[in-house]
Amino acid sequence: MKKIFFLFTIGLSFSALHSQEVSDAVRYAQDNLTGTARYRAMSGAFGAVGGDLSALAVNPAGSAVFNNNQIGVTFSNQTKKNNSNYFGTETSDKDNSFILNQAGGVFVFHDHNPKNNWKKIVIGATYENTNNFNNNIFSAGTNPRNSIDQYFLTYANGIPLNVITGVPYRDMYYDEQQAYFGYKGYVINPVNPNDGNNTQYVSAVPGGGNYYQENEIYTSGYNSKLSFNIATSFQDILYLGANLNVHITDYRRSSSFYEDNSNPLEAGETISNLRFNNDLYTYGNGFSFQLGAIVKVTDGLRFGAAYESNTWYDLYDEVAQSLSTTRQAAGGPEIHENVNPNLINVYDRYTLQTPGKFTFSGAYVFGKSGLISVDYSIKDYANTKYKPTSDPGFRGLNTDMSNQLTSNGELRIGGEFKIQRLSLRGGYRFEGSPYKDGTTIGDLNSYSGGLGYSFGATKLDLAYSYSERKSNQGFFATGFTDGANITSKLNNVTLSLLFEL
Repeated sequence: MKKIFFLFTIGLSFSALHSQEVSDAVRYAQDNLTGTARYRAMSGAFGAVGGDLSALAVNPAGSAVFNNNQIGVTFSNQTKKNNSNYFGTETSDKDNSFILNQAGGVFVFHDHNPKNNWKKIVIGATYENTNNFNNNIFSAGTNPRNSIDQYFLTYANGIPLNVITGVPYRDMYYDEQQAYFGYKGYVINPVNPNDGNNTQYVSAVPGGGNYYQENEIYTSGYNSKLSFNIATSFQDILYLGANLNVHITDYRRSSSFYEDNSNPLEAGETISNLRFNNDLYTYGNGFSFQLGAIVKVTDGLRFGAAYESNTWYDLYDEVAQSLSTTRQAAGGPEIHENVNPNLINVYDRYTLQTPGKFTFSGAYVFGKSGLISVDYSIKDYANTKYKPTSDPGFRGLNTDMSNQLTSNGELRIGGEFKIQRLSLRGGYRFEGSPYKDGTTIGDLNSYSGGLGYSFGATKLDLAYSYSERKSNQGFFATGFTDGANITSKLNNVTLSLLFEL
């Protein structure tokens, strides 16, 4: 109710064009390593192991490895630090969050009939926080080349002046709104100001010097998955399983870009500084399914294979923007402009199809002493699509994703060693870049470790994981595409409490 009241108070604008970008699709296509403390301590290498509540997220056949009913809950504390380098200036920012990471249970139904080779049926349900979006990034530095004026010029050129000045903001398309901000904020000027059909614009930002720029990005929210699982085993040799998954996403992004310059003033009024604010709220739900199998070759050696389908999201976007500028003529006073329509653009529902994934696994179990496990997953990000594909805007985005994104692999290696009731665990994870250039989002390297203690029917597990990834995404996707080199370091501590029933 609060959200509805807020929108009604400041107004609504429904736009037919879209504000989505390639990076938005990648955000929902990627999953972080989440789950129980045992799963995280072994870097998620559970595709052929099973017997863990989070193993179901990799291979749904893993629930058939359970011999007893089990329920559990997992909490995590996550600290993410982002080190930024923008044209040689280094800054940093970080965020700390505490979340319910995983919860669920499996219920095992044994068939003791010796004539039946299908020994048991397992039904399970789990909740996973697959992606925690809480993050802060601050970048600052002096750009020797480009100003944000190129962002507004790129959108404005080709749009008639009488559209920018005569059409109400709420009735404009997204590209026209960006031109509106540039024009109303005096960042750009029409070449022929007295001609309503003018479609060419020039910058009012003085050139020939440096531009000090800051970019702040604050995000919050989550991607979560609710899975319903069923699995069975044939003579405790072959395990088969399936998941039906419901996905829920809630993402908020608030960004603020600031620029000033002390370049020599040119003829007429020129811009000395500006601040451009953008707020995005995306929410919706999706559906996917998974199929998996594990085969026990010997008492110790196991192999697994699993398929996770595309995820089909129904999403909604809300966007709010504002711009403030300071302009001045040579020898004249400073004039401050504040362009704030006080409107939220609410876009039509759209569909995002994220790519499917294949996982191949192998594990060797050393009796009751421990195990070693390896998983390798393949996902083709180039198959990500906005729908309907007949939409001209989405067709262009899909082409961009096909050109920019690629297939990548994820390697997970984990091990466990048991000393009576105590378990020691460790793991390594590598995930390749989803981008062909390998730099927009770089490769990920992660290390993990942990321990667990069994009290009998109750188990307590603790894990620590560290991951690092570099990226260089432009502050804006159009026109002004300069961005900072970001090194993101994630530290996570996870605690699980499990009960066998």
